[in-house]
Parts: sequence; C-alpha cells; structure tokens
Amino acid sequence: MASLATVATCNLNQWAMDFKGNLERIKLSIREAKEKGCSFRTGPELEITGYGCEDYFHEHDTMLHSWESLVHILSDDITDGIICDIGMPVMHRNVLYNCRVVCLNRRILGIRPKFCLANDGNYREMRYFTPWYFNPESPGYGELQEHYLPSIVQDVTHQKKVPIGIFSLATLDTCLSFETCEELFTPRSPHILLSLDGIEIMANGSGSYHQLRKLNKRIDLLKGATAKAGGIYLYANQKGNDGGRVYYDGCAMVYVNGACVAQGSQFLGFDEVEVVVATVSLSDVRSFRANNIARSYQASAAPTIPRIDVDFRLCDGRGIDACPSPTFEPKVHSAMEEIAYGPSGWLWDYLRRSGMRGYFLPLSGGADSSSTATLVAIMCQRAVAELTSGTERSKKQTLGDIRKVTKRPDYVPTDWRDLCGKIFVTCYMASQYSGCETRERAELLASSIGAMHTSIFIDEITQAIKRTFASVEMHGPRAIPKEQLKSEPRMEGGTIGENLALQNIQARSRMVMAYFMAQLMPWATDGDQTTAGGSLLVLGSANVDEALRGYYTKYDCSAADINPIGGINKCDLKAFMVWAAEHKGIAVLQRVADAKPSAELTGAEGAQLDEEDMGMSYEELGDLGFCRKVEHCGPLSTFIKLRHRWADGRRISPSNRAMGAAAPQTRDEEIAQKVKDFYFYNAITRHKMTTLTPSYHAENYSPDDNRFDLRPFLQNPRFDLQFAAIDKAVKQLASCAKRSAPDMDGKGEPPIKRAASSKGAVKS
Repeated sequence: MASLATVATCNLNQWAMDFKGNLERIKLSIREAKEKGCSFRTGPELEITGYGCEDYFHEHDTMLHSWESLVHILSDDITDGIICDIGMPVMHRNVLYNCRVVCLNRRILGIRPKFCLANDGNYREMRYFTPWYFNPESPGYGELQEHYLPSIVQDVTHQKKVPIGIFSLATLDTCLSFETCEELFTPRSPHILLSLDGIEIMANGSGSYHQLRKLNKRIDLLKGATAKAGGIYLYANQKGNDGGRVYYDGCAMVYVNGACVAQGSQFLGFDEVEVVVATVSLSDVRSFRANNIARSYQASAAPTIPRIDVDFRLCDGRGIDACPSPTFEPKVHSAMEEIAYGPSGWLWDYLRRSGMRGYFLPLSGGADSSSTATLVAIMCQRAVAELTSGTERSKKQTLGDIRKVTKRPDYVPTDWRDLCGKIFVTCYMASQYSGCETRERAELLASSIGAMHTSIFIDEITQAIKRTFASVEMHGPRAIPKEQLKSEPRMEGGTIGENLALQNIQARSRMVMAYFMAQLMPWATDGDQTTAGGSLLVLGSANVDEALRGYYTKYDCSAADINPIGGINKCDLKAFMVWAAEHKGIAVLQRVADAKPSAELTGAEGAQLDEEDMGMSYEELGDLGFCRKVEHCGPLSTFIKLRHRWADGRRISPSNRAMGAAAPQTRDEEIAQKVKDFYFYNAITRHKMTTLTPSYHAENYSPDDNRFDLRPFLQNPRFDLQFAAIDKAVKQLASCAKRSAPDMDGKGEPPIKRAASSKGAVKS
C-alpha cells in the first residue's frame, strides 16, 4: 500500500508590518489546509511581518509583535494535528536571524535560521539579518543550539527552550526539512545534502518578487531540486504588493521526483489566501532513490543532519484505492501577460491599501501614458471579474475594497468600464505644440476604457512663468542693470539653453496641474452618491529606457506617486499595446503602437522624435542597459560585447554628439561612439535617478536609484581612461582588418554613409 501524505503550501498577500492582517491570513491558510486533510503546511518567508519591512526589522518592537502573533497561533487549536512551518524574524543571543518556526499541537518543535541570505538586486537581507553560522570545514550544518523562548511564549507552550539550527523532523513515517528562498538558488543548495541524508520532504518559504521572464528559472530550480535526487519539494511565496516597488508573484508549487503535481496562480485572482494542496507518495520517492545506485552510493557516505523526533504521522492511512496527485506541465505566462497582470495587480493592492479615491493620469496619447492607462483598465477588468469568478472570500473582499475606494457603501459596478469611470481620471494637457492626432488618440483610449477624461491648455501657465522671469529684479553690488538683462527666452532662434528651459516649463507645469487636479477632481465630480471627498494618486509614465538615458524632465509629469511602467522597456511596451488591443478589446492601442514616440514640446507629433532627440534607439538603449547592469560591463567591455552582438548588419542610429567631420566612419567607430554617448548621458543625468517615482520593478537593468542600481549621482562624464581604452581597441581592430583584407579606399573599412544627424537635446 502506498504511503500517501496530503501537504499544503500557499500564496499569501501579506503587507509589511500589518501584523493583524498578516496573522489572519496565516490562520486562514492553516485552517483551509486542515479542512483539506493536510498534515503539513508551509508558508512564505517572513510571513508574520511581511517580507518588505526593511529598516523596521531593526526595531525591537517588530520582534515583540512577531512573537505576539505566533502566540495567537499557538493559543488555540489551529496547529492541532498539522505541522506548521511559519516564517518570522527571531533574535537569538542578540543576533537577528531570518527564521522558520516549526509548530505542532500548540508547541514549537524547532527554529530553523536561514544561512544563505539574498543580498543582490532588490534584496538587502544582510542589512537586517545575519547568516546562521556553522563551520564550513565540518560535515553537515553543525550542532543544534538552545533558544530560550520569550516569557509570553513560555506561558502558552509551557516550553522554556527549543532547538535552533539546521535540522530535520523525524516523524513516525517520514523525514522532512527546510530551505528558505535564496538557499534554493545557491550552487550548494541545502536540499542536496538533506536529500542524501534521507530527508524525503523539503519545504521552502520564499519571498520572491516578479521580474519579467524570471519564473522559468524558478521552475527549473524546483524541478532540478527533485529530478536528480528524488523527493518532494513544497514552495511557498508571497503574492501581491506588500508596500514597496516589487510585486511578489506567488506561484506556490509542489514537485515530486522532478514533476509538478500542484501549482498556485502567479498573478490571477485577488484572493489574499491561496492554499495549494497535493497528495504525494513517499513510496514513489523511496523507489526513485533506491533505483539510482550512484545516488545511493553518495548517500551512504553523506553526513547526518541533526534530527528532531516527532511523535506524529504525516501519512493518512488511506486505502489501496487512494492515489497521489497527477503530474502536469506548470503554467507559465507569456511576457505580455506578465506585463498585463503583474503591474495591474500591484496597482490594485496599492490603491485599496492607500485609502485614496483612485488614480489620475496625464494622458498624452503616446505609448507610455497609454500603456499606463491600459494597466488601470486591466486592473478594473480583473476587479469586476473577481466579483463573479473569485472565491466567496475574495468576492466579499473585492466588493468591500471597491466600495471603500469609491466611497460608495452600496455600489456594485455594472461592468469594468463603470468602475473605471469611478476611480480613474485622465487629462490631455495640451500646449501650442500639441497635435490633433495625439489628442484624438487620448480621447479614444479614455472613451474605450470608460475613464473620466478631461483636457486643459497649459499655455497660460507657461506664459505666466515667462512673464515672471521677465520681471526678475537683481540686487546687490554685482547686479546687472535691468535693461541689460536678457529676459525673453525663445524656442525658435534661441540658444539650446533657452530651448530646453522652455521645454522644461511645459513639462513641469503639467506636473503641478496633475497634482492640483488629483486633489480636486473627486471634490469637483462627487454627486449625490457620495460627498466623501478624498484625493487621487498621480500615475507616472516614464519607461525604463528613458530613465536610463535621462531623457525626461526632472520633476515633470513623470514625477508622480507611483509608476507602473517604470521598470518596463519601450520595445516591450509597444508589443504589450498590440497584445492588449487584441486580447483586452482596446483597439485604439494598435494606433498608438504604430506611432513614432514624440515629446511634443517643440512641435506636433513627428516634428520632435524621441529617438532623434536621444541620439539612440530604444532597442540600442535596451542592449546598452543590459550590458551595464546585468552583465556588469564598463564602457570598454560594453563596446567589446556589442561589437559582436550588433554584428548582424543593423543600422546604428546617428550620434548627436559626434557630427559632421567628427562623425564616426567605420562600423567599429559607430559602436564605440554609441557606447561613449550612452555612458556620457547616463553620467550627466544620473542625478535624475535620485528623484525617480517609485516604479514597479520588472526589468533586470532598471536604473532605480533607491535600492536596485546604486551609483553616485555626481560623476565625471568624460570617462577619460575608459574611453581612451575604447579608442585604442578600435585602432587595433582597424589595424587587424587592414592586414587581413584589402579595402576599397586604403583606409581600413569602407566609409559608412551617414544620414544627417538631428540636433540632440538633453532635458534637465
């Protein structure tokens, strides 16, 4: 007869420092696991506090309230008959650890601290926690220590102390142990040694955030964790926005011997508690391992991990007709679905938890703001769909959230456009340089999604700023006589400085009006249904490539409360709009995607093209950003990599720094100049990164200065030594080419015919 155990993992939508809400969600997940016959339940990393508490982990109160939450769990029958693996911070001997606390029958079995901490990308665990230490020269993971419990816990469990360290639980019918998040991603993952020591069930409580195209890696690791050595692997994760820039993307899973037998959602569904259950066969694990002789040979000499004996059975003793959960291929969303459902879920969590009335968006009719509007529309589609297709719990939660946001206690949306009209205000902020095409696209898009659309002209504001400048008075001994002051800057025929200043006051005027309208539009439009007032959150729409290049005005309408597309590149956004036009019923997005990006600060669409202004294409920016951040390249290494990556004959956009006689002549010179331009502009505009609106993290080359891409904001943009190394490499390549093949003009490579370069600009 097969040894079958029913086990549970889960996705929980935790919120940093929301101890009451987090506790309720944990308890719901345990109760649901028990109702489904589970004998083991694992949950996300640091689920009691929420993963993203950041410097709140430095406060002793956070530890106190964590133990108080655990006492609530241990004080009733919730842990009776089920082993619960719960994530929380624990201070041991005045050292703070990221731990799993394992409980059963109202008692603590042991505390398992994390020893491989995540400290790259958006992770900063070593700012708060210390890795659990064991002597790396000794076999296994060291001896267990004794942790003395706080008195409030002792009063409930009647335990004075419990084991702490790396251990396994030896039940009456199997052996299980634990990993935490990053430990799965390390080269010497604990599950390898643990599996060789006979541990049959591994649980991983994780706090893993969404990044485009990242889930495949996670799935490969989960599959690999049991494909070679056999075993059962449970993966739990947070799901949702817990108060920061990242979105935890759930996807709790169970793997057995390299095959998926259970999977939770990655994005879909607004239920804050999603329990994923599987019935697994321990007999299958034992058979798999016993028939792998090489594995058995290694296991026979493997070091032993300390075991904690538990008088408890995981297997439920079901009869011969019972069977384990079937295997299947895990669901992986396409990149366009990831863009649709990750940021829209992030927006919904932010809105419902912020206490605000909705969102306000300056809608220009261009690709970026149209993508942002589309994400709000998808958010509304999902919220209304949840009212009919969600669980009973999530239907009630979502309707309550909708009524709280709209300030309408009896409101039930008729459809998603109705909801969009209640919580989303858009505004076309026109100037004398705005075109009819962008205005029409903005109106069509707002109408298609049901948003409350408005329009204003900002020319009076910018003219008032110019008049104020013209009336400036100078004082002091070095004052210039007023008649000698230049006081009337010109867009046409003026200097670059005048031109940029006049562009920038347009952009900054839009930011001021956006916040003014966001505060007043609920007041201006509230009718008989509600007079509750409130304000809207302002949405920004700068994409990751423009931020990387610094191609935006500091404190313009990209300055906002949050930005759902700030971590997504332009090429993906255009592809997303095409996808959404087809799959989300917003046809005008195809028209937006077909248009060439334009700022419309010096002329209508087509008179000022972004790529000409920047002196580089969005595709080039993506490659340059990837080299710089993901591949950790300096200027020289970037040139060497791109010389091969761009060897497909693609057109290199003209430089706006090296023009005329100084323009590059050969292919290598073109690429070299592009690399120099990129690093130059990134350096002189780096100060803008310090003011970036908090953005949804999606790309692995995001320039977010807050925590992901940390660099000085005052840099030497000349890069003298670095650029000289590139020049030297170009000369060496030209010399090699000249020796190896005759050319047409005797000067190396044939000269490249260059299109006339437009005059570039750097917005400040």
